[in-house]
Amino acid sequence: MLKSDLTPTHISWQRNINTSSHCTDRYAHKEPVMRRGQTFVMALWFNRPRQRGEKIAFVTETGPSPSEAHHTKAAFNLSEVKASGWSAVQEPSEPDYMNIAICSPANAVIGRYKLTLKIISGNKVSSRFLGHFILLFNPWCPGDDVYVANEDARQEYVLDENGLIFIGNANHIEARGWYYGQFQADIINICLTLLDMSLYYNQNPGTDVSRRGDPKYVGRVISSMINGNDNDNGVLEGSWNDHFAEHENPSRWNGSVVILRKWCQENYKPVQYGQCWVFAGVMCTVLRCLGIPTRLITNFNSAHDADGNLSIDKYYDSAGRSLNISRDSSWDYHVWNEVWFIRRDLGTSYSGWQVLDSTPQEQSKGIFQCGPASVRAIKEGDVDLDYDTLFVFTEVNADCNQWIIYKDGTRKKAYCDTERIGKAISTKAVGSNSRVDVTNNYKYPEGSPEERDVYKKAIAKARGATLTERLSEVPNETIRKPEISGVFKLVETPVFGKDIHLNLILTNPSTENKPVKVNISASTILYTRRAVAEILQEAVSVDLGSKEEKRIPLKISYAQYEKSLTDDRKILATALCEVMHSQEVKILVEKTITLETPNIFIKIPAQVVVNKPVTAEISYANPLPEPVKDCVVFVKLMNQEVKIDVADMAPRERSQIYFDFTPHRSGEIQLQVDFSCDKFSFVKGFETINVALDQ
Repeated sequence: MLKSDLTPTHISWQRNINTSSHCTDRYAHKEPVMRRGQTFVMALWFNRPRQRGEKIAFVTETGPSPSEAHHTKAAFNLSEVKASGWSAVQEPSEPDYMNIAICSPANAVIGRYKLTLKIISGNKVSSRFLGHFILLFNPWCPGDDVYVANEDARQEYVLDENGLIFIGNANHIEARGWYYGQFQADIINICLTLLDMSLYYNQNPGTDVSRRGDPKYVGRVISSMINGNDNDNGVLEGSWNDHFAEHENPSRWNGSVVILRKWCQENYKPVQYGQCWVFAGVMCTVLRCLGIPTRLITNFNSAHDADGNLSIDKYYDSAGRSLNISRDSSWDYHVWNEVWFIRRDLGTSYSGWQVLDSTPQEQSKGIFQCGPASVRAIKEGDVDLDYDTLFVFTEVNADCNQWIIYKDGTRKKAYCDTERIGKAISTKAVGSNSRVDVTNNYKYPEGSPEERDVYKKAIAKARGATLTERLSEVPNETIRKPEISGVFKLVETPVFGKDIHLNLILTNPSTENKPVKVNISASTILYTRRAVAEILQEAVSVDLGSKEEKRIPLKISYAQYEKSLTDDRKILATALCEVMHSQEVKILVEKTITLETPNIFIKIPAQVVVNKPVTAEISYANPLPEPVKDCVVFVKLMNQEVKIDVADMAPRERSQIYFDFTPHRSGEIQLQVDFSCDKFSFVKGFETINVALDQ
């Protein structure tokens, strides 16, 4: 009787065992999700026991044209380690099935894989498709370039679905909640599709997929695809104004999942609209989903140097009004991402945190992409190193030049501020909602010899100068220091809905009398410091006696700013001060004012248990001296959002609602609340809730 061919009849991917050991158990995905450089197990049933001379082999394939030369295909026999790094061994088994342990190399290409079984008997080879699986980067594997040694850091930067984004200004930092949701249904498929939509893939699919084992390559591709500015069907379209028509105001977003799903559902048309924190939040979701350790960074007083000269040039008229005649700008804050991996291309000293920025500011190699730029390289001024290190260096370390342009067209450099840019660089702490200041990771202390030396080194490298040329290449800053000084100081905390009171304090350190003409202006602005509307203009004259300090009071009323204040709730006050009958340098004093909104208070019971109903008390307020209508509260928990229409509110009224929910998993979850009405939008609050297991 002829024996039947050996044939697999059933396969078990041992999902519970594999997802637990690979830390992929939270992915809502039907196909197995594994991490590279780590063994996964499966059980194979056959129609009969395997006999002597019958060999078993496996083939893994990924991408549109798998090839062993491109490391997108590997064939390996049972109990044999091939040059590809893939291996399969038989573990203790039963007569009717085999337990197989398969291991991928720690530098394997990530993505969707097909697994095929080959059975060799003499000259006869038969193949049987076993299934698909997804392979990700592995921060738990010491051989992987993205390896992170600390378990708390891995939990935070890879597995945490909740985050914080710091906004405001350097003197008033606020935290905003964000839901990454990297494990939610469809998200891993969307992230992998995103890679296949890129210009890199379209130019050469085989080469692109073959490079997906390199986190710096994958990160750079993702930074180009989160924005849609290259006609590449990117995820988000940016808009930096105060009118969004029928599309979403960027302040409306509280998380990434709804954005990524909308992009997918609308046939990969860029979602309207995003601004920097939205781009960074969505990119964090994609990177964490693929297994690259990622965090958000906020740089306060962030420079955008359009011409690459390592300085920001700002222009004002003789009345102190800002003129939009330069592409350079400095934003109150800018949010980007840091990712963690080894830089084999630069050397180990440049490994660790790397900057990726998907906000479309300037093109790099013809595409709106930025990074990865080594944080260490930025601190040391090594701006010639890949990728886009010069641009990021300028964001945190540019000098800020202020110019006065007179009516006859002449311009005069008023001041060079070497310490203004790159303040309070912030990120979320591991395991808590605290803010961590990481400024020292990016730069030496302002004004220190090291900081100036690094700046000069960066200028020399940017110009391609040699070491011996550096002294002559660095510009000689011979601006005369003004003989008077000025500063704006708030009298009290500025609150949305109330008048703003501040003083301009002018000081004469000399013994000579100084008559001073002061032109004061104030404008509502966006967080990018682009002016929206001028709301105040006045001129005063003061006499400063010997060693005298004088205070000029300034009031900006609610009536002056109410119509033109944007959702950023920011006002820029400027004072151009000129000593009369003198050739002295004019001084320009600036202050960005961020108006505080009344807190949203969220009260949660002390004990929250999985699968048990919970009632949250949510308190919100109308801070204005007038009634508001069309009031609505949005409550978001994980990816579920509820819109609650609430009653009109009287002036300065505070009210509350009660919101019932039932958490269905243990661990930390984030409850987010937005309050909007006809007079203002998107007053935000959040609360982190620890959900305990049911005892």
